[in-house]
Amino acid sequence: MAWIVAAAVLVLLALGTWWAYNRIVRDGNLVFEAWSGIDVQLKRRHNLIPNLVESVKGYARHEKAALEDVTRLRGADLDTAEVKTRQAGENALTDGLKRLFALAEAYPDLKASRSFLDLQGNLSEIEDQIQMARRYYNGAVRNYNIRIQSFPTNLVAKATGFQRADFFEIETATERQVPEVEL
Repeated sequence: MAWIVAAAVLVLLALGTWWAYNRIVRDGNLVFEAWSGIDVQLKRRHNLIPNLVESVKGYARHEKAALEDVTRLRGADLDTAEVKTRQAGENALTDGLKRLFALAEAYPDLKASRSFLDLQGNLSEIEDQIQMARRYYNGAVRNYNIRIQSFPTNLVAKATGFQRADFFEIETATERQVPEVEL
């Protein structure tokens, strides 16, 4: 009789471990899928940048350093899969794009250019898509991290080598600064 109880406990333990492992794997795959969505949108943004730089270049030839900086930042870290490295590179690129848009403010003809306005609108749309993909990714990371830190799945996660995933927080080039109001 005792061996039947012991066998039942072992079967339940094995089933629980199997269930926990499969849930962790599922949540981990959702994180990878969500990262793929971010990657697609970031590549769309990177593909738009050369056209944006060329559009500005025609009007602001003496602003060579700003244009080269954006071009250089576009090429950096595009192929890295590490979230923290990619996040830092994308934030640097966002700062460069903000400088590029600030530069465009100094050229009224550029601001009125149809191609520049179209590119700016496309970038705004891509930034919205990046934000949606980032929210989905961060939600998947949250669920995965909760799964691998909660008992009893944390025991399985620790035993099988699952690691916490990093959240992805980037600024967007089209974010507006809160205006300062002086009274």
